Amino acid sequence: MKESKSITEHQHICDVLIIGAGAAGLSLALKLAPYTKVNVLSKGKLSEGSTLYAQGGVAAVFSDTDSVDSHVEDTLIAGAGLCDEEAVRFTLNNAKESMQWLIDLGVDFDTEVDAQGQSQFHLTREGGHSHRRILHAADATGKEIENTLLCAVKKEKNINLMEGYNAVDLITSRKLNLPANRILGAYVWNRQAERVETIKAHFVILATGGASKVYQYTSNPDVSSGDGIALAWRSGCRIANMEFNQFHPTCLFHSDAKNFLLTEALRGEGAHLLRPDGTRFMFDFDERAELAPRDIVARAIDYEMKRLGADCMYLDISHKSKEFIVKHFPTIYQRCLSLGIDMAEQAIPIVPAAHYSCGGVMIDHHGQTDIDGLYAIGEVSYTGLHGANRLASNSLLECIVYAHACAKDIINHIPFYKERKFANIPAWDDSQVGNSDEEVVIQHNWHELRLFMWDYVGIVRTDKRLERALRRVQLLQQEISEYYSHFKVSNNLLELRNLVQVAEIIIKSAMQRKESRGLHYNLDYPEQQDNPQPTILCPQK
Repeated sequence: MKESKSITEHQHICDVLIIGAGAAGLSLALKLAPYTKVNVLSKGKLSEGSTLYAQGGVAAVFSDTDSVDSHVEDTLIAGAGLCDEEAVRFTLNNAKESMQWLIDLGVDFDTEVDAQGQSQFHLTREGGHSHRRILHAADATGKEIENTLLCAVKKEKNINLMEGYNAVDLITSRKLNLPANRILGAYVWNRQAERVETIKAHFVILATGGASKVYQYTSNPDVSSGDGIALAWRSGCRIANMEFNQFHPTCLFHSDAKNFLLTEALRGEGAHLLRPDGTRFMFDFDERAELAPRDIVARAIDYEMKRLGADCMYLDISHKSKEFIVKHFPTIYQRCLSLGIDMAEQAIPIVPAAHYSCGGVMIDHHGQTDIDGLYAIGEVSYTGLHGANRLASNSLLECIVYAHACAKDIINHIPFYKERKFANIPAWDDSQVGNSDEEVVIQHNWHELRLFMWDYVGIVRTDKRLERALRRVQLLQQEISEYYSHFKVSNNLLELRNLVQVAEIIIKSAMQRKESRGLHYNLDYPEQQDNPQPTILCPQK
């Protein structure tokens, strides 16, 4: 590490440091604000995370004809035998209360008037759900939640928003050869000042989202580079189930439509998947057709594209009225129209894209990791909720439920640390490194990584592909480690370093699973094993 001797100090001190400003991080900050001072770190713009782009909605039981038990059953089925039922019941039993908290905060979920003239929430249905239970704000639910949370956070005096900061590495007592294994803070990269600074904190929470940027095609924003998973791994935390990366079946296929997702709610409202000749194909793969879980739909699309040599398949909702389409999917309608596609008149070209990391940093029901005082919530974490395949619209729910659980645990521990002195942490030392004039090397490695991960560790895998990927990623790690040792850090270097680390974890997790289950499909092991267990990787101490 580069923090060997004390140089000019650029230091911040807070009780709680939250790394990430999406639904999980901001919800936690709001719950903690009445009790303690909180710093919230955002890599880019405060709203620029996966939450902002979430279209479909949040699953919770608000209908009298639905039940939590039914929601649990649907989640367990989608998870293909790998969900932790205790975690599932914990999350879904707290779903309605968590959503009511958002509603009370001002989140404006869509409503409708029933036959008796009473206003009620308009609930949609998505793949894998047996009932309509998805709360949504048209087709821009994430944007509504993110903006509401940000508005509330900015009013809190105890919350300090630090925009434009990358976490470089976590600081633990073990790294400083101090007793126990406790979090002490983090080194962070100030992107504007272009320097590494120190943040001392009693509690650190990773709320950094997932790692889908490790793949060539993804629905995620550029910030989804697996930072929290890599930070936790380098600090000694266990990581679980990283072989299960969910590929969203329907990303808009257009050269000018970077990362634009077509919500699963389209299929929930009756959209059909079509071959280029206009024929439907999902009934050939599953009796639930377009409403089958995402892993089945994504593999079906991938299979048809490869079988036909087609660049894409098509999603068609044009059999619905234009009024219905514009009312329920205004964002998608306008985006498609801007690209010359009138979805009320024609089918939309689509391809699968990496969308969600079902695995992550292992935590308990409070969000606590293997390191005292270090928590992880949201997509960065592994709770056991998603198993081998995430049920649609359970992800934003997990963010809010675990943010609340984490807040309760931290509040209970605050009295024990209020009088505790902060450790003496050495400042970052970059006196032995220089400025690089070879940024092209980082860009080349970035593209190489994402391409071979897509080709070798994508929707369909084989042992040979995984072995090739592991050799390639280990070579990249050597190059990046040498580069990191000799040159000053930058945003691109930090993200590449994290992505390569997470890629190795994904590959090794996939190599350990000798079966096909949920989102992990290996042609060499097409059958499922009895008594499946989560894949848990432990870093070398």
